[in-house]
Amino acid sequence: MAEIPDSRDESAETGLGDLPQLRVDRPAQGVVRLMLDNPDQRNAMSSAMTASWVRAIELVKQDPTCRAVLVTGEGRAFCSGGDTSWIASEPDAGVDHLRSRMLPFYRAWLSIRSLEVPTLAALNGAAIGAGLCMALACDVRYAADGAKLGVPFTQLGMHPGMAATHLLPDVVGSAAARDLLLTGRIVEADEALRLGLVSRVVERGALADAAVEAAAGMAAAAPVATRLTKLALLHGGHHDLEAGLQWEAMAQPITLATRDLQEGIRAAKEKRRPDFTGE
Repeated sequence: MAEIPDSRDESAETGLGDLPQLRVDRPAQGVVRLMLDNPDQRNAMSSAMTASWVRAIELVKQDPTCRAVLVTGEGRAFCSGGDTSWIASEPDAGVDHLRSRMLPFYRAWLSIRSLEVPTLAALNGAAIGAGLCMALACDVRYAADGAKLGVPFTQLGMHPGMAATHLLPDVVGSAAARDLLLTGRIVEADEALRLGLVSRVVERGALADAAVEAAAGMAAAAPVATRLTKLALLHGGHHDLEAGLQWEAMAQPITLATRDLQEGIRAAKEKRRPDFTGE
């Protein structure tokens, strides 16, 4: 299986780090960081970046040493969404043709949801439209203070895309989702925290370190338990109490049968950090 180079190793300065408009490195043990790198266009989702993203996600899936993924942006923006010049490039095209363009684009960026490891988006700046939706597809979101977030699709004359009508209600609830989608208004990080769009707001200069620390904490947890917990929480969790109990009555015994469970208990008794292996 392919392994993503460790950025702390001088021999790892090429390879995935050279993907067009996407930098990939390992800022901590078990953590792969995907850095959107198109700052002149506020990290808009260009064709080149999209292809790089698909490649990186596939390599992450194949890398057994990756236990968490961190997504962030280069420069002052996280991601300004789809490249509007590409979106509006075929004004005379038919609906079927345009649909055949948009679906693969959506699926390419939402492929991060197919990862079984925890994912964290560090919103270093503006996260707009499809860019915010990609962040919503991650498990956890941190934002820099002053970052602006919004889904102003209708203000551009288009219906929401990138699964906005599913992801936004799933994260913030239907009432807040209607507000944001129908008004298209942009909110700053503090309001985003109150709405539940993000779980933490951090001083801009401290965001990178805080996000790496959080991702490293996720990566250090027991891999089997983490993977099953992530699966349990997909689509807002189980639809009722009994469904949750049935899942947990199956999933928890799976983890009780692992060596990691024994290691976790020993580490707690010995007051040390556990060394989980995924076994």
